[in-house]
Amino acid sequence: MKCKMDQGQGTGRPGLAAVAGAMLILCGGLSGCEKKEPPKPPPLVAETVSVTDDASPALSWVAMETLKPGKWEAIEGAAELGWDDGSETLRIGVGYYLNGVRWAGPLPTVPYEVELEARRVSGSDFFCGLTFPARSENECVSLIVGGWGGSLVGISSIDGLDAAENSTASQHEFEDKQWYRIRVKVGKDQLQAWIDDGQVVNVETAGLKLSLREGPIEACAPFGFATWETSAEIRGVRWRKLGD
Repeated sequence: MKCKMDQGQGTGRPGLAAVAGAMLILCGGLSGCEKKEPPKPPPLVAETVSVTDDASPALSWVAMETLKPGKWEAIEGAAELGWDDGSETLRIGVGYYLNGVRWAGPLPTVPYEVELEARRVSGSDFFCGLTFPARSENECVSLIVGGWGGSLVGISSIDGLDAAENSTASQHEFEDKQWYRIRVKVGKDQLQAWIDDGQVVNVETAGLKLSLREGPIEACAPFGFATWETSAEIRGVRWRKLGD
């Protein structure tokens, strides 16, 4: 089933004022979780992690700093954004269609990989729209997790085709309030992605046009997170440079 994103992602609410980074408020806790919390992830600090599933040489993991002024910024029209110090979790609430944040700090350069955990709290559309540089900060794409009715995974856009229309599209079941580990590997001519231990994207990009879907998700570029009429939580965001 094609969700509202496919029909309305390029529109926004007329006259909607830009929301300052101050909307990224500190809160004492996040509501909406009825299940017992899984073990707390490692603190967001730089660390060295050995890689068992990839022979490519890599540098240490570097945490993308937590919610601080000048680092994460609310995109235009963002609402209900919060940070929980105890669990080191970013919450993106239900917005007017698309809701999210943009990273304003230093960016990784190709080749690199990004890792994080995300979960859908409520809603029925994508709970992790990860926008990232595919070749440079001016040439970005988005990994959509749980879009088009809650189950689609894929890259938007390849040769002008959205995640639901190109070869990266696949269907997956996602449970509310369950954490999923997401990893994206960006090579010079290749995009790969995993959810937990399963690979969901593996596409050679040489000669292909890589771009964002026109519309509000462009505000998340060059690196950011978004949801579509869905509440989500994100934690443990980190990246590292890979060997050429």
